[in-house]
Amino acid sequence: MLTFGCRLNTFESEVIRGHAERAAGPDTIVVNTCAVTAEAERQARQAIRRAHRENPEARIVVTGCAAQIAPDQWATLPGVTRVLGNAEKLRPESWAPDAASAVADIMAPAETAPQLVTEFGGRARAFVQVQQGCDHRCTFCVIPFGRGPNRSVPLGAVAAQIRTLVAGGWHEVVLTGVDIASYGTDLPGRPGLGQAVRRLLALVPDLPRLRLSSLDPAAIDEDLWRLLAEEPRLMPHLHLSVQAGADLILKRMKRRHRRADILSVIARARALRPGIAIGADLIAGFPTETDDLFADTLALVEAADIPFLHVFPYSERPGTPAARMPAVPPALRRERAARLRAAGRANAARFFAAQIGRVAAVLAETTEGGHTEHFAPVRVPATPGALLRVRVVAANDDGLLAEPA
Repeated sequence: MLTFGCRLNTFESEVIRGHAERAAGPDTIVVNTCAVTAEAERQARQAIRRAHRENPEARIVVTGCAAQIAPDQWATLPGVTRVLGNAEKLRPESWAPDAASAVADIMAPAETAPQLVTEFGGRARAFVQVQQGCDHRCTFCVIPFGRGPNRSVPLGAVAAQIRTLVAGGWHEVVLTGVDIASYGTDLPGRPGLGQAVRRLLALVPDLPRLRLSSLDPAAIDEDLWRLLAEEPRLMPHLHLSVQAGADLILKRMKRRHRRADILSVIARARALRPGIAIGADLIAGFPTETDDLFADTLALVEAADIPFLHVFPYSERPGTPAARMPAVPPALRRERAARLRAAGRANAARFFAAQIGRVAAVLAETTEGGHTEHFAPVRVPATPGALLRVRVVAANDDGLLAEPA
């Protein structure tokens, strides 16, 4: 199983793994693709060619967002016997040994059905899908074409899976999806994400830690703000889909927030939950981005002191409005991405240094450590899967050093 892209793909790969192992046989290699950037697609194609060279007799099945959007392109790669769309990949019958070869009938993504997953490829935290798809149309993004509109998993099904995970010994659950801040807009009564999180924590009182994946800063509801302030089981870690720090670029991206909104969201989060860790997704070199507009984004990272950055050089996605805008040279995109990452590392170093002397709760992922509730990496002797209290004794550019408290 080869997985590229987001946490939702990781979750779905575990669903696929169960279906494929029961039906497809050991000679099947599944590649779950991502379409967010051209680099993600390049890596998937490279992995397919390598898999075919090393296992020439194996059946290679390609699925995921890139396969959903352009199935014929993937069917021509060496060794590929089948291409499945995002709806088909989650159906057990798609993985039967006698399933049709070549390109399947790629359907529009279907309704989101609850999927029970209890293994996550050796990871220490569990992922639970709460929604699928996106109703927004950011000018750079192709994902709505691969995932379809927003569809929410009913809360009862989410709670049932979390109960099963907690009973199986999992200590931390991450709620994941394409746009989890839009959770519930398609359900009766339109419960928001904050209300859903509150009910989940009440329905599964034995869950020690709940973490949220990336959030649209324009859609954080009041219930979620209250939980962030009041609920210790909701981790003090907010990762925001920021993308840029210049209002003109945000407008051309068709984002629903502006620079001042980001600063306000971060200030409010820190006031409600002192010490909270802030992360952000950023795109470097978006079309029409001048030196001055880039400087606005760099200044935002520095002014807001954001320690955890996911930075991507802009990548043209065929069929999107941004792909038709005046482009920034690729070398300049990479240079700007490097400058943003350097600013993020400087912020992270200060964040790590501020943790020295504090007691933290660590979810151990290996015998050498894991991550704190703030998602700061920490080195400490540990038993994988355990929750332990540690005292932070030192910090470096890579994270924290700790000893059992």
